[in-house]
Amino acid sequence: MSVERTLPEVLSRKAAILEGDAQLIARQKQAGKLTARERVGLLCDENSFVEIDVLAAECGVIAGYATIEGNPVYLYAQDFTVGGGAVGEKHAKKALKAMEMARKTGCPVIALLDSAGARLAEGAGALDAYAALAAASAKLSGVVPQIALILGPCGGTASVIAQLSDISIQAGKGEMFVNGPLVVSAAGCKNVDMDEIAGIEASLKSGGAMLGAKTEEEAIALARKLVAMLPVNNLDEAVFSANDTADRPIAEFDALDSADDVRSIIGSLADEGEFIELYGEFASSMITGLMKLDGRTVAVIANDPSKDEGRLTVYGCKKAARLVCFADSFSIPVLSLVSSNGMKINTAPQGELARSGAALLYQMSDATCPKVSVILGNAIGMAYASMGSKAVSDVVYAWPGAVISAVTTAIGTQMLLGDEMTGSLDPAAKRLELEEKYATQIADGVSAAKNGYVDDVIQPSLTRQALCRAFDMLSGKREERIAKKHGNMPL
Repeated sequence: MSVERTLPEVLSRKAAILEGDAQLIARQKQAGKLTARERVGLLCDENSFVEIDVLAAECGVIAGYATIEGNPVYLYAQDFTVGGGAVGEKHAKKALKAMEMARKTGCPVIALLDSAGARLAEGAGALDAYAALAAASAKLSGVVPQIALILGPCGGTASVIAQLSDISIQAGKGEMFVNGPLVVSAAGCKNVDMDEIAGIEASLKSGGAMLGAKTEEEAIALARKLVAMLPVNNLDEAVFSANDTADRPIAEFDALDSADDVRSIIGSLADEGEFIELYGEFASSMITGLMKLDGRTVAVIANDPSKDEGRLTVYGCKKAARLVCFADSFSIPVLSLVSSNGMKINTAPQGELARSGAALLYQMSDATCPKVSVILGNAIGMAYASMGSKAVSDVVYAWPGAVISAVTTAIGTQMLLGDEMTGSLDPAAKRLELEEKYATQIADGVSAAKNGYVDDVIQPSLTRQALCRAFDMLSGKREERIAKKHGNMPL
């Protein structure tokens, strides 16, 4: 068949595909959602998207490659207006082609998820399609960054695919669930709706989504910002472009009475005060996120002493370990800000608490990326061991007044100096005196520095300067490890 006869036919089919079904598009709009092509247009740099398998439109997914802020990416966007974006063999094959090309070229993968579920007519084939997508994501883990945007229904095995991504972002109309409301209602003998179990608020509080956005436009803007911050693969480095002064002093730090407002401290340390917090509403006594420091992307884990004394919890430890694991995969430096009274006091069986603390300590010890810790206040027990010790960090700083101890000051005083309280005329005043003695003469940062457990006790206002210099010095870090397939992190 000649080109003259087939080309118009091909162009006509492509035009029809790009135009889409007007009635189904109208329904998508009525549901308050953008179309898949509109999402791709917002996500990618202007005129940069190149679609693959354009003519295979009936499978309900758009796939291709583009640039975001000049960085190359591969992506696939489920198209709810075509068969509800249902996943089947052809759907998976098209998305997998983009993922395989991302592996070959070392480019990030972005998944825009909005699907009614499995293509039921395909039976086991649909389940195999889901499994293939999940397996491909697992194989890409640690090779290229993966970002999932939950923009519509994301149920069953699809929710697992979202969790396999390095960063998940859920928009206001997104729904992430394993079991739908009918199943949950039947099992719990009470009626629940989709928003209650799978809406954005539920996902953020449960840690199912790392970031949330009211609108799709905001979610897509977050994805663009993250792509610009991250390296394109595990052999590359994040784009280094300083937009702040490394030696900028932060005078207000010297006047702080406590380090309770850790988010404010992080914001002051970050370039231009910008910090992208991940898992912000989940396990609140641990803060995690990404920021730029003198142009360098840095992962932050920090205790929040305003919440449960910054104590380490099961989910808080897992939350921090997850970010450290991601950062280490792509050689992103890690900053630990320590201000904690140790592990949460739990009267229940202690096994899960111990295992989660072990997971954080394991991951911090195993990570070979540059790691710097600053002990802002208390560093008690496991908090010091897993976040602020020389065993897990390359460089450890302490602020004046920092307390490093196996137990809290009150307990340490009772155990070590309790005899001095015996017979005191004013036991309460004597206890305060002895607690001050314990904190300033026995468990203080200066004593730790004298014994080599802390590299320096620094002036708080010069913290940014110290961090920038430390990470700059560590940028060439190389660490040899014993040959092994992999370790066995306690999960």
